[in-house]
Amino acid sequence: MPEVPEITVITPTAKLATDTHGGRAKCLQRLVRLDLPVPQTVALSFDEVHAIAAGEMPDLQAMLAPFGEDALLCVRPSSEDPDWGGPGAVLNIGINDARYVDLCEQLGREAATSIYLRFVQAYAIHVARLDPDMFDHILPDGPDALSEALRAYEDETEEAFPQDPAVQLSEVLRSMARAWEGTTARLLRQAKGAPADAGLGLVVQEMAHGLGLGECGSGVIQLVNSKTGAPQITGRYLSQSQGRDALLDRSASMYLETDDRGPSLQAQSPELFEQLLEHTRLMRRRLREEMQAEFTVENGRVHILDGVRVARTARAAVRIAVSLAEDGIIPREEALTRIDPRSMNELLHRQVAPDADRDTLATGIAASPGAATGRIVFSADEAQASAARGEACVLVRRETSPEDIRGMHAAAAVLTERGGMTSHAAVIARGIGLPCVVGASDIKFHIREKRLVAPDGRELQAGDMVTIDGSNGEVLWGEPLMLEAAQDDAFRQLMTWADAVRDIGVRANADTPADAQTAKNFDAEGIGLCRTEHMFFEADRLTVMREMIFADTSPDRAAALERLLPMQRADFIELFRIMQGLPVCIRLFDPPLHEFLPSDRAGHRELAEALDLPLSDVTRRVEALSEYNPMLGMRGVRLGITVPEIYDMQARAIFEATIEASEEGDPVVPEIMIPLVSAKREVELVKTRVDAVAAAVRNEKGRDFDYRLGVMVETPRAALKAGEIAPHTAFLSFGTNDLTQMTYGLSRDDAGRFMSAYVQQGVFPEDPFHDLDTEGVGELLEIGAKRGRDARPDLVLSICGEHGGSPESIAFSRAAGFNYVSCSPFRVPVARLAAAQFAVLEKVGARKI
Repeated sequence: MPEVPEITVITPTAKLATDTHGGRAKCLQRLVRLDLPVPQTVALSFDEVHAIAAGEMPDLQAMLAPFGEDALLCVRPSSEDPDWGGPGAVLNIGINDARYVDLCEQLGREAATSIYLRFVQAYAIHVARLDPDMFDHILPDGPDALSEALRAYEDETEEAFPQDPAVQLSEVLRSMARAWEGTTARLLRQAKGAPADAGLGLVVQEMAHGLGLGECGSGVIQLVNSKTGAPQITGRYLSQSQGRDALLDRSASMYLETDDRGPSLQAQSPELFEQLLEHTRLMRRRLREEMQAEFTVENGRVHILDGVRVARTARAAVRIAVSLAEDGIIPREEALTRIDPRSMNELLHRQVAPDADRDTLATGIAASPGAATGRIVFSADEAQASAARGEACVLVRRETSPEDIRGMHAAAAVLTERGGMTSHAAVIARGIGLPCVVGASDIKFHIREKRLVAPDGRELQAGDMVTIDGSNGEVLWGEPLMLEAAQDDAFRQLMTWADAVRDIGVRANADTPADAQTAKNFDAEGIGLCRTEHMFFEADRLTVMREMIFADTSPDRAAALERLLPMQRADFIELFRIMQGLPVCIRLFDPPLHEFLPSDRAGHRELAEALDLPLSDVTRRVEALSEYNPMLGMRGVRLGITVPEIYDMQARAIFEATIEASEEGDPVVPEIMIPLVSAKREVELVKTRVDAVAAAVRNEKGRDFDYRLGVMVETPRAALKAGEIAPHTAFLSFGTNDLTQMTYGLSRDDAGRFMSAYVQQGVFPEDPFHDLDTEGVGELLEIGAKRGRDARPDLVLSICGEHGGSPESIAFSRAAGFNYVSCSPFRVPVARLAAAQFAVLEKVGARKI
């Protein structure tokens, strides 16, 4: 057949590309180039399939010509990315009454009947869209199974089963093309990251029967374990079968390699087994990837029908990439680029400790590994609002839909009443490394009432704390003891390679010793943001903090803070010890004082009793401190200037901790960061007092030390006036969370209520609190960076908002000349890998230029 632009016989030199014919078509061409035994195949382009869906059929006789008159065919989907899915394969196209008679002579009646029956049922269900139940009464091995199936088809459709192979093929092609363009299929693949106009190619391939005389069968083979990535010959083989039957009927199929658990292909047909190994190893070596081969054996001869990239977990992906690099098949730099940084989340999730007390509420399907604890929320908007407040939550739905994706990204875990391993929630959760349990039907879901009822009768309301164990499929009450994720040798090797090539630093946001230890375990290069106010909310410190707030004079405030000083000093000493000489950037007190005071009458009464004050005095004081918009009120540096005793105490605690920690190890050079600055004079006032405290500590202790003072750029004015501020500081760290809030005029706590609608309607491309707005907020960062560096060339620049862990933000930070990014501890490996990938890609791009 002469080649036409949209219908192409797959040959070594045919013009095929993944973005025009799909990944399966292109892979088959690579297998042909390796001289592997691939049956004759024709590829249909995206444009041709789109035309078929619109009713424009190609020249079917010309398409059938390369296969000969008697060939049976199968049609498989070929999308640009196999993860986007597609319609199921249809086998044995071309079988009819006349061909059935011939096959009875060639293969035997049993095999011929199986082939014909399989196609009749597939055609009825997937092409004619008939109810699968219409075949329930037919016994597959019955003597009249085929005639009963043909009769059932005719009764249901009121027409005979089509006998013309061209008609059969045209209807299969039309059905598959239209299935791809249906609304449900489009939404599902968009949920997996496919563009709305993603195309589908189709491949038409000659059947290798797998049924008949001699050794016949089908199976799949790969050389690694999909869960761990460890070398392991994996797959199954089933005699007298077609397609992927060996995976569907494990009770009848056999192992490939000799196995004590059951019969194997290696023991039964060692020559066939060695051929398969040779073919698969060749694919790994020449295609530079771990591949799964789908094969058919026809009368003792092996046919390779397809080759697909081995499905893998994040852990397996790392080990596979490292193994390919260590074997010299791919360069180390390419190994780095093969891992999606976000997929590292799956690898790094915590697990419930084996010896933890487990209060199990219910069980479901373990859909996505890892474990996470959070408060129950019942909508995506609530999940986004919770994430904006920095509170972990568990998103509870009957079943998720594409509209829930942003909520899933914001949640710590997902729980659904319905679904299985391939449901929307399961697929999306695995893709983003989110612990997920689906199909928890033992729980009664009352979504409108925002409550759950466990099998034992316990009720859970919105806001209750639960733990989702996605590894075991369990829903647990409360917060059981957790274990941090393990880091195997392959993970550590990949990270070593990443650190060798990346050119931007990665620190962690850590407020507690536990956070700091996690950051250290993930090889963070220091702490980029320690929010000291989190240390004041513990019960023993909260009362002292409230005493300070109620003090009327500076000496009284200082006296109260004197009691907090040793607590703060101990906190900082432990942080310095854990980080072992790495930089620690400590942000001075930031939140408004009202956050430390009770808001209800009962709380006021308890506070009055604790402070031995009249209730009226407490109520008046609380009312006096309340603000219409506290996030824009007396907080941050404004509080440090109006109540300077707080910053004095914190500076002293930092310096005394510096001296003590330096005696035990490497010299500590703390970084002190002033929050919410918007004017040069604010920095001058705080710097004067901090310097005075440093001088006093030096005199008292008789020890010298160094420290660095910097500013957290969170207001647009600070970015615009960076040229005036920079001469007084050693560093500028951009707090992109608040900077985004102030630039947009959006409340991080409330924006989740309408953000989904804004994104869906194209107002914003994405929630700016999830993905850094590199155009608007990013321009402020660039202005601040340039003006700051113009005024002080050695100025250190960083991002310390949670945006710092996203690959897009890292790309922006590198381009803008920032020194480092800082993110939550569990995102540190993500950031390290992403930074390395951008460095590698930039290097490759430079070589190409």
